[in-house]
Amino acid sequence: MSPDDARLAVSLCGIALRNPVLAASGTFGYGIEFERLVDLNALGGLVVKGLSREPMEGNPPPRIWEAQAGMLNSIGLQNIGVRAFVREKLPQLARLKTAVFANVFGYAAEDYVEVVRVLESAEGLAGYELNVSCPNTKHGGIYFSSDPALLAEVVGAVKRVARRPVIVKLSPNVAAIEPLARAAAESGADAISLVNTFVALAIDARARRPRLGAGFGGLSGPAIKPIALRLVYQAAQAVKIPVIGLGGIATGEDAAEFLVAGASAVQVGTATFWDPRSPLRVAQELGRFLRNESVGNVREIVGTLQWPAR
Repeated sequence: MSPDDARLAVSLCGIALRNPVLAASGTFGYGIEFERLVDLNALGGLVVKGLSREPMEGNPPPRIWEAQAGMLNSIGLQNIGVRAFVREKLPQLARLKTAVFANVFGYAAEDYVEVVRVLESAEGLAGYELNVSCPNTKHGGIYFSSDPALLAEVVGAVKRVARRPVIVKLSPNVAAIEPLARAAAESGADAISLVNTFVALAIDARARRPRLGAGFGGLSGPAIKPIALRLVYQAAQAVKIPVIGLGGIATGEDAAEFLVAGASAVQVGTATFWDPRSPLRVAQELGRFLRNESVGNVREIVGTLQWPAR
Protein backbone atom coordinates (compact mmCIF):
# COMPACT_ATOMS: atom_id res chain seq x y z
CA MET A 1 0.00 0.00 0.00
CA SER A 2 1.55 3.29 -1.13
CA PRO A 3 1.63 6.37 1.13
CA ASP A 4 0.17 8.12 -1.97
CA ASP A 5 -2.98 5.92 -1.87
CA ALA A 6 -5.90 8.22 -2.72
CA ARG A 7 -7.80 7.12 0.38
CA LEU A 8 -5.07 8.73 2.52
CA ALA A 9 -5.26 12.21 0.97
CA VAL A 10 -6.29 14.98 3.39
CA SER A 11 -6.34 18.75 3.66
CA LEU A 12 -4.86 20.35 6.77
CA CYS A 13 -5.41 24.09 7.27
CA GLY A 14 -6.04 24.36 3.54
CA ILE A 15 -2.81 22.51 2.71
CA ALA A 16 -3.18 19.39 0.58
CA LEU A 17 -1.28 16.42 2.06
CA ARG A 18 -0.80 13.11 0.24
CA ASN A 19 -1.33 11.35 3.57
CA PRO A 20 -2.04 12.44 7.17
CA VAL A 21 1.27 11.21 8.63
CA LEU A 22 3.96 13.83 9.32
CA ALA A 23 7.46 13.50 10.74
CA ALA A 24 7.44 15.23 14.12
CA SER A 25 9.68 18.05 15.24
CA GLY A 26 12.77 17.22 17.27
CA THR A 27 13.27 13.68 15.99
CA PHE A 28 13.72 14.34 12.28
CA GLY A 29 16.38 17.04 12.39
CA TYR A 30 15.89 19.64 9.68
CA GLY A 31 14.56 16.90 7.40
CA ILE A 32 17.31 17.00 4.81
CA GLU A 33 19.56 14.81 6.98
CA PHE A 34 17.22 11.91 6.17
CA GLU A 35 17.24 12.33 2.38
CA ARG A 36 19.40 9.24 1.79
CA LEU A 37 17.21 7.09 4.02
CA VAL A 38 13.69 8.33 3.32
CA ASP A 39 11.82 9.56 0.25
CA LEU A 40 10.91 12.91 1.78
CA ASN A 41 8.45 13.65 -0.99
CA ALA A 42 6.39 10.61 0.05
CA LEU A 43 5.82 12.00 3.54
CA GLY A 44 2.54 13.64 4.39
CA GLY A 45 4.69 16.45 5.74
CA LEU A 46 7.57 17.14 8.08
CA VAL A 47 8.16 19.51 10.97
CA VAL A 48 11.73 20.74 11.41
CA LYS A 49 13.37 20.92 14.81
CA GLY A 50 12.63 23.99 16.93
CA LEU A 51 14.01 27.33 15.77
CA SER A 52 14.93 30.25 18.00
CA ARG A 53 16.03 33.85 17.39
CA GLU A 54 19.67 33.00 18.07
CA PRO A 55 21.62 29.70 17.91
CA MET A 56 21.43 27.51 21.01
CA GLU A 57 23.93 24.87 22.13
CA GLY A 58 21.45 22.85 24.15
CA ASN A 59 21.87 20.93 27.38
CA PRO A 60 24.95 19.11 28.71
CA PRO A 61 25.27 15.38 27.89
CA PRO A 62 24.07 12.75 28.31
CA ARG A 63 20.94 13.90 26.50
CA ILE A 64 19.03 10.69 25.79
CA TRP A 65 18.09 7.71 27.94
CA GLU A 66 16.10 4.70 26.80
CA ALA A 67 13.32 3.90 29.25
CA GLN A 68 10.94 0.95 29.31
CA ALA A 69 8.62 1.43 26.31
CA GLY A 70 9.87 4.94 25.77
CA MET A 71 12.71 7.44 25.73
CA LEU A 72 13.76 10.41 27.81
CA ASN A 73 15.46 13.29 26.06
CA SER A 74 16.96 16.52 27.26
CA ILE A 75 18.39 18.02 24.09
CA GLY A 76 17.68 21.51 25.28
CA LEU A 77 16.29 22.83 21.98
CA GLN A 78 19.71 22.93 20.34
CA ASN A 79 19.45 24.63 16.95
CA ILE A 80 21.35 26.81 14.50
CA GLY A 81 19.04 29.79 14.86
CA VAL A 82 16.39 31.01 12.45
CA ARG A 83 18.65 33.11 10.21
CA ALA A 84 21.11 30.28 9.62
CA PHE A 85 18.16 27.97 8.96
CA VAL A 86 16.81 30.31 6.28
CA ARG A 87 20.26 30.64 4.74
CA GLU A 88 21.55 27.05 4.97
CA LYS A 89 18.61 24.62 5.28
CA LEU A 90 15.48 26.15 3.81
CA PRO A 91 16.71 26.36 0.19
CA GLN A 92 17.08 22.56 0.15
CA LEU A 93 13.73 22.03 1.86
CA ALA A 94 12.03 24.41 -0.58
CA ARG A 95 12.72 21.97 -3.41
CA LEU A 96 10.57 19.29 -1.76
CA LYS A 97 7.01 18.58 -2.84
CA THR A 98 5.98 17.63 0.67
CA ALA A 99 4.67 20.22 3.14
CA VAL A 100 7.36 21.58 5.46
CA PHE A 101 6.44 23.22 8.77
CA ALA A 102 8.83 25.22 10.93
CA ASN A 103 8.68 24.60 14.67
CA VAL A 104 9.18 27.88 16.54
CA PHE A 105 9.92 28.60 20.19
CA GLY A 106 10.98 31.45 22.46
CA TYR A 107 10.96 32.81 25.99
CA ALA A 108 8.80 35.88 25.35
CA ALA A 109 6.07 36.62 22.83
CA GLU A 110 8.44 38.85 20.86
CA ASP A 111 10.83 35.90 20.41
CA TYR A 112 8.15 33.92 18.58
CA VAL A 113 7.18 36.96 16.55
CA GLU A 114 10.76 37.66 15.47
CA VAL A 115 11.39 34.06 14.38
CA VAL A 116 8.18 34.00 12.36
CA ARG A 117 8.95 37.43 10.90
CA VAL A 118 12.29 36.13 9.60
CA LEU A 119 10.65 32.99 8.19
CA GLU A 120 7.95 35.08 6.51
CA SER A 121 10.63 36.67 4.35
CA ALA A 122 11.55 33.30 2.82
CA GLU A 123 9.80 30.77 0.61
CA GLY A 124 9.50 27.03 1.07
CA LEU A 125 7.34 26.63 4.18
CA ALA A 126 3.73 25.50 4.46
CA GLY A 127 3.20 26.81 7.99
CA TYR A 128 4.42 27.11 11.55
CA GLU A 129 4.13 25.01 14.69
CA LEU A 130 4.57 26.96 17.92
CA ASN A 131 6.25 25.05 20.73
CA VAL A 132 4.70 26.74 23.75
CA SER A 133 6.32 24.42 26.32
CA CYS A 134 8.78 27.15 27.29
CA PRO A 135 8.90 29.42 30.38
CA ASN A 136 8.03 33.07 29.80
CA THR A 137 11.02 34.89 31.29
CA LYS A 138 9.09 38.17 31.42
CA HIS A 139 6.39 36.68 33.61
CA GLY A 140 8.44 34.94 36.26
CA GLY A 141 9.03 31.73 34.37
CA ILE A 142 5.37 30.76 33.97
CA TYR A 143 5.05 28.33 31.07
CA PHE A 144 3.09 29.53 28.04
CA SER A 145 1.64 26.02 27.83
CA SER A 146 0.09 26.14 31.30
CA ASP A 147 -1.49 29.62 31.31
CA PRO A 148 -4.36 30.34 28.90
CA ALA A 149 -3.74 34.11 29.04
CA LEU A 150 -0.05 33.81 28.19
CA LEU A 151 -0.85 31.28 25.49
CA ALA A 152 -3.41 33.62 23.97
CA GLU A 153 -0.87 36.45 24.04
CA VAL A 154 1.78 34.58 22.09
CA VAL A 155 -0.64 33.04 19.58
CA GLY A 156 -2.31 36.38 18.92
CA ALA A 157 1.03 38.11 18.47
CA VAL A 158 2.23 35.52 15.96
CA LYS A 159 -1.04 35.55 14.04
CA ARG A 160 -0.64 39.28 13.47
CA VAL A 161 2.55 38.71 11.45
CA ALA A 162 2.02 35.25 9.95
CA ARG A 163 0.51 34.81 6.52
CA ARG A 164 0.91 31.03 6.74
CA PRO A 165 -1.15 28.68 8.96
CA VAL A 166 -0.19 28.55 12.63
CA ILE A 167 -0.33 25.28 14.58
CA VAL A 168 0.06 25.42 18.36
CA LYS A 169 1.78 22.43 19.97
CA LEU A 170 0.34 21.89 23.45
CA SER A 171 2.03 20.35 26.46
CA PRO A 172 0.50 17.46 28.44
CA ASN A 173 1.99 18.81 31.67
CA VAL A 174 -1.18 20.65 32.67
CA ALA A 175 -4.14 20.02 34.96
CA ALA A 176 -6.67 20.23 32.09
CA ILE A 177 -6.05 20.48 28.35
CA GLU A 178 -9.40 21.99 27.33
CA PRO A 179 -8.77 25.59 28.54
CA LEU A 180 -5.45 25.66 26.67
CA ALA A 181 -6.95 24.22 23.49
CA ARG A 182 -9.74 26.80 23.60
CA ALA A 183 -7.32 29.66 24.30
CA ALA A 184 -5.26 28.69 21.26
CA ALA A 185 -8.32 28.42 19.03
CA GLU A 186 -9.89 31.66 20.23
CA SER A 187 -6.60 33.51 19.65
CA GLY A 188 -6.55 32.52 16.00
CA ALA A 189 -4.64 29.22 15.86
CA ASP A 190 -5.40 27.35 12.66
CA ALA A 191 -4.79 23.97 14.34
CA ILE A 192 -3.36 22.47 17.50
CA SER A 193 -0.96 19.56 17.88
CA LEU A 194 -0.53 17.45 20.99
CA VAL A 195 1.08 16.06 22.94
CA ASN A 196 4.57 17.28 23.62
CA THR A 197 6.69 15.20 26.01
CA PHE A 198 5.92 14.50 29.66
CA VAL A 199 8.40 15.85 32.21
CA ALA A 200 10.18 12.80 33.66
CA LEU A 201 13.23 11.65 35.58
CA ALA A 202 15.57 8.66 35.14
CA ILE A 203 17.94 7.80 38.01
CA ASP A 204 21.16 5.81 38.22
CA ALA A 205 20.66 4.23 41.65
CA ARG A 206 24.31 3.17 41.96
CA ALA A 207 25.70 6.60 41.17
CA ARG A 208 22.84 8.35 42.98
CA ARG A 209 22.56 10.71 40.01
CA PRO A 210 20.10 11.50 37.21
CA ARG A 211 20.68 9.63 33.95
CA LEU A 212 20.50 12.89 31.98
CA GLY A 213 22.95 15.75 32.19
CA ALA A 214 20.22 18.33 32.78
CA GLY A 215 18.36 16.17 35.33
CA PHE A 216 14.78 16.09 34.11
CA GLY A 217 13.91 15.09 30.56
CA GLY A 218 10.90 14.66 28.30
CA LEU A 219 9.33 11.20 28.11
CA SER A 220 8.08 10.09 24.70
CA GLY A 221 7.39 6.83 22.89
CA PRO A 222 4.83 4.02 23.27
CA ALA A 223 4.66 4.48 27.05
CA ILE A 224 2.77 7.75 26.69
CA LYS A 225 0.30 6.73 23.97
CA PRO A 226 -2.76 5.99 26.16
CA ILE A 227 -2.43 9.35 27.92
CA ALA A 228 -1.84 11.14 24.63
CA LEU A 229 -4.97 9.56 23.19
CA ARG A 230 -7.01 10.79 26.13
CA LEU A 231 -5.68 14.34 25.75
CA VAL A 232 -6.25 14.37 21.97
CA TYR A 233 -9.82 13.23 22.49
CA GLN A 234 -10.47 15.89 25.11
CA ALA A 235 -8.89 18.64 22.98
CA ALA A 236 -10.84 17.60 19.89
CA GLN A 237 -14.06 17.78 21.89
CA ALA A 238 -13.19 21.30 23.06
CA VAL A 239 -12.36 23.01 19.73
CA LYS A 240 -13.52 23.06 16.13
CA ILE A 241 -10.10 23.64 14.56
CA PRO A 242 -8.08 20.61 13.36
CA VAL A 243 -6.17 18.57 15.92
CA ILE A 244 -2.89 16.82 15.08
CA GLY A 245 -2.19 13.87 17.35
CA LEU A 246 1.16 12.51 18.46
CA GLY A 247 2.57 10.50 21.30
CA GLY A 248 3.90 6.98 20.88
CA ILE A 249 2.69 6.32 17.33
CA ALA A 250 4.67 3.44 15.83
CA THR A 251 2.16 1.59 13.62
CA GLY A 252 -0.67 2.33 11.24
CA GLU A 253 -3.19 1.14 13.79
CA ASP A 254 -1.69 3.53 16.36
CA ALA A 255 -2.32 6.33 13.86
CA ALA A 256 -5.88 5.12 13.30
CA GLU A 257 -6.54 5.26 17.04
CA PHE A 258 -5.57 8.94 17.15
CA LEU A 259 -7.77 9.68 14.15
CA VAL A 260 -10.72 7.92 15.76
CA ALA A 261 -10.06 10.00 18.90
CA GLY A 262 -10.53 13.16 16.84
CA ALA A 263 -7.19 13.96 15.20
CA SER A 264 -7.24 15.06 11.56
CA ALA A 265 -3.56 14.15 11.11
CA VAL A 266 -0.77 12.60 13.15
CA GLN A 267 2.95 12.99 13.72
CA VAL A 268 5.52 10.23 14.22
CA GLY A 269 8.49 11.08 16.41
CA THR A 270 10.35 8.68 18.67
CA ALA A 271 9.78 5.71 16.34
CA THR A 272 12.18 7.31 13.84
CA PHE A 273 15.07 6.61 16.23
CA TRP A 274 14.84 2.87 15.57
CA ASP A 275 13.24 3.11 12.12
CA PRO A 276 14.00 6.31 10.16
CA ARG A 277 11.36 5.31 7.60
CA SER A 278 8.65 4.93 10.24
CA PRO A 279 6.50 7.89 9.05
CA LEU A 280 6.26 6.26 5.60
CA ARG A 281 5.68 2.81 7.06
CA VAL A 282 2.96 4.13 9.38
CA ALA A 283 1.22 5.76 6.39
CA GLN A 284 1.41 2.53 4.41
CA GLU A 285 0.03 0.52 7.32
CA LEU A 286 -2.74 3.07 7.80
CA GLY A 287 -3.67 2.62 4.15
CA ARG A 288 -3.91 -1.15 4.64
CA PHE A 289 -6.01 -0.62 7.77
CA LEU A 290 -8.47 1.54 5.81
CA ARG A 291 -8.67 -1.01 3.01
CA ASN A 292 -9.26 -3.88 5.43
CA GLU A 293 -11.97 -1.86 7.19
CA SER A 294 -13.59 -0.93 3.84
CA VAL A 295 -13.06 2.78 4.50
CA GLY A 296 -13.04 4.91 1.37
CA ASN A 297 -11.11 7.86 2.79
CA VAL A 298 -9.23 8.44 6.01
CA ARG A 299 -11.46 11.41 6.86
CA GLU A 300 -14.32 8.99 7.44
CA ILE A 301 -12.83 7.68 10.69
CA VAL A 302 -11.88 11.04 12.22
CA GLY A 303 -13.70 11.63 15.49
CA THR A 304 -15.72 8.42 15.35
CA LEU A 305 -15.00 7.17 18.87
CA GLN A 306 -18.12 5.59 20.32
CA TRP A 307 -18.05 6.44 23.98
CA PRO A 308 -19.43 3.71 26.30
CA ALA A 309 -22.97 4.26 27.53
CA ARG A 310 -23.19 5.30 31.15
